[in-house]
Amino acid sequence: MSPRKSVAEARRTRERIVEHAIAVASVEGLEGLTIGRLATDLGMSKAGVLGHFGTKEALQLATLEGASAVFARTVWERAQHEEPGLPRLWAVCGAWIAYIETEREVFPGGCLFTTAAVEFDARSGPVRDAVARLHRVWRRRLAGEVRIAADRGDLPSGTDPEQVAYELVGLYMAFNQEIQLFADPAAAERTRRALARLFGQEQTSSDGS
Repeated sequence: MSPRKSVAEARRTRERIVEHAIAVASVEGLEGLTIGRLATDLGMSKAGVLGHFGTKEALQLATLEGASAVFARTVWERAQHEEPGLPRLWAVCGAWIAYIETEREVFPGGCLFTTAAVEFDARSGPVRDAVARLHRVWRRRLAGEVRIAADRGDLPSGTDPEQVAYELVGLYMAFNQEIQLFADPAAAERTRRALARLFGQEQTSSDGS
């Protein structure tokens, strides 16, 4: 086996482990990840899994980064080419709804970041810091999109981007709970109505048009 092929296969194996870890963690939390559990599920040896990460903490951090990449592809990249301002903000919010509502193959337990925030908010250490960092990055991006919409006159004068971003995060955490805990079929529509009210678009149709 050539060194190049060996490196490529090692990368694919690591990606396979992380993909499964994301699915497990969305249901059981990051603390539910164990080397033994993943080895059994994937038909690998414990040493084979451990060799890619070294420690459980490294596995948890890799899982968070992998989930963040999936989130970016699923939400931001689907909306980034829309017209800046309220059209793009609506597109982001619509993709965010779809991520929570339909991404069951990747995230069978719902939003991994919501689960991780609850799991680690009272702890300390690198995993807690990574969870907080990813949430801050997303909140900053949301605030930036709100600021663009306000600057273009799409939102009322005096709109506070940080406040709107704060409320958006709270709204989607509630949406995830409604989907996961209560299996409420009206949750997505309720979320769209709340978004319309937040954006001052109460008469906007459910698809944001």
